[in-house]
Amino acid sequence: MMTIGKLGQAAGVKVPTIRYYEQIGLLPEAERSGGNQRLYSRKALDRLTFVRHARELGFTLDAIRDLLSLSDHPDQPCAAADAIAKAQLAEIEKRLARLASLKVELKRMVAQCAGGSIADCRVIEVLGDHSHCSTDHSHREGEGAS
Repeated sequence: MMTIGKLGQAAGVKVPTIRYYEQIGLLPEAERSGGNQRLYSRKALDRLTFVRHARELGFTLDAIRDLLSLSDHPDQPCAAADAIAKAQLAEIEKRLARLASLKVELKRMVAQCAGGSIADCRVIEVLGDHSHCSTDHSHREGEGAS
């Protein structure tokens, strides 16, 4: 058994994050010592490591909750887990396309900047009026910037 500090250290997660994951049900409530200190098992460490890694890959908390639920039933087919991962991949591909568009636009803005005064600055002009952009990179509802 390990304390919350040791668990956080072992999983690379901050203590407040562990408490939050407990609060929202991604981690089971910790056992308590006689002094009311949280105590965690190896299973809790494995689960927390799973959550951390899934977050690093950009999965939402809801998707992680679904994946954890699936992992709790190892005899099920993995089609549902595949579907969740495919949806995440599609989101990543959308973000990459949007970032590529942003990169093109920023390069164009910088290349057109003459380096004079702010009154003649192409960067300021383009940022002030989207119609000067060569690509449609505007943020749309549902395309969360994380």
